Amino acid sequence: MTDEPFDLITMGRVGVDLYPEQVGVGLADVRTFAKSLGGSATNVAVAAARLGARSAVITKVGDDPFGPYVRKALRGFGVDDRWVGSHSTLRTPVVFCEIHPPDDFPLLFYREPTAPDMTITVDELDLDAIRAARVFWTTGTGLSAEPSRSATLAALRARDRADKGTITVHDLDHRPMFWSDEAHAGHWAREALRHATVAVGNRDEVAVAVGTRDPHDAAVALLDLGVQVAIVKQGPAGVLVGTSDAFAEIPPVPVDVVCGLGAGDAFGGALVHGLLEGWDVERTIRLANAAGSYVAGRLACADAMPTLDDLASLVGEEVRA
Repeated sequence: MTDEPFDLITMGRVGVDLYPEQVGVGLADVRTFAKSLGGSATNVAVAAARLGARSAVITKVGDDPFGPYVRKALRGFGVDDRWVGSHSTLRTPVVFCEIHPPDDFPLLFYREPTAPDMTITVDELDLDAIRAARVFWTTGTGLSAEPSRSATLAALRARDRADKGTITVHDLDHRPMFWSDEAHAGHWAREALRHATVAVGNRDEVAVAVGTRDPHDAAVALLDLGVQVAIVKQGPAGVLVGTSDAFAEIPPVPVDVVCGLGAGDAFGGALVHGLLEGWDVERTIRLANAAGSYVAGRLACADAMPTLDDLASLVGEEVRA
């Protein structure tokens, strides 16, 4: 451990993912599973670390055997676990999935009565470290219930996006099943975005935040909320990225999909890499698309995150500078 600022701090969900080793069948017929570290914010930290970033995650596990597993896995991936808290009575979440390539991957979350990562409180945050991080990343899941909502917003408010060079990413990451009243999701998404410099979401997620699935209109609405970069993921149609200067459509990198669940998190880690390097947005999104494609062609999430060497051939250019 050191006291130097982190390249990236993420905040949000963690869990243990159980991936079926039989493809194309429902959970009732799966015989064996493979265990992997999971959770969107956690996976983004892992993905960025694999690309060279000094990363940490703010999250919480249960006081159960999966808690030590999460911490050990994070350290193995090069992610600092100093802000992985522990809840004395709740259990570390477990997530099952089904695999029906190319685009059907249902999830079954075990997070009842609530997940430890939803119990993060404001007084547990190291706001000085959050302010100092080169990139800070939050997710929509963290807004879905208290006290995590207040903690997430307090962390976002601790970073002044008016400061030159501040990079604060809000991943809209909308999971309807996590909201007791989904009608409130748009309000809290917009509140978070008012403190962010970069917004990321797919067409359904941006619609929750700004009321339209049209990629261009949604990007304009996100920019109107004050973000500097609006990223709308469109699946097979690629990614629309908008800034105050220009809009661009970045095509996807073709892949034979095995499991698409980790692709968005790999995209996020590569997005962070480009932001840290000061790349232009089109180059950054090309790398992010390549990372998403790379993981979509593999079974696991965290365990499949690529290195820069893995991505070089997919983007057809030098990715280290």
